[in-house]
Parts: sequence; C-alpha cells; structure tokens
Amino acid sequence: MAGSGSPFRIRSKIWVEDPNGKVVFGLGRYRILEAVRRLGSLQAAAQELKMSYRAIWARVSATEERLGKPLLIREPQGSRLTPLGETLLKQFQRLLKIVETESDVVYKDLMAAYLDG
Repeated sequence: MAGSGSPFRIRSKIWVEDPNGKVVFGLGRYRILEAVRRLGSLQAAAQELKMSYRAIWARVSATEERLGKPLLIREPQGSRLTPLGETLLKQFQRLLKIVETESDVVYKDLMAAYLDG
C-alpha cells in the first residue's frame, strides 16, 4: 500500500460502458471534459492533450450519443460544459478516489502479506 512501506501498489482502471460494451465515460473522457472546462474550447483541449480535434470530437460525440444528452454547449467563441458535463467530472473524480482508497484497503487485507514478504 502506498505510504505504508510496501514496495507494491494496487492499480485499477475504471470506466462506464453501455449495454453493448462501448465506453460511455472513463478517465480519457474525464481528461477531455476537464481540459475543455479549463480552456474553453475543444481545439485548445486537443492541443493540450496532444490529440487531434477529430479524435476528441469523436469521443465527446460518442458519449453524448450513448447518453442521449449533451455534455458541451458549443458557442462561436468555444465550448463550455453543460450542467451534466460538470456533474460527470465531479462524480467521476469522487468515484476514482473511492475506488483507489478501497482498493488500497482490500490489497492490504488480501494480498500485502503474501507479496510484501
């Protein structure tokens, strides 16, 4: 467990899928929306994330389609998040923190004694 002297850490990756197994939301989408929120545009977010505008637009568009709701408000001067987009950022961040904390506890209880020697 990080910070407990253990040489090992547990890591996990979480995302939300639709019934067909297609990504609805995960860390990549989180990073895109967070960059758009801070920078005010998809183009600026694409540059910062070193992705093409097309790739970012495809991910946002796919998520909006799978949710049936918009995440961005497109304006002539850029884009901003809808209330749903803002809420997804906040709630996903909370989810990540909970999963990380709980994973550390479970790792310590179930595996640390066997791996840490």
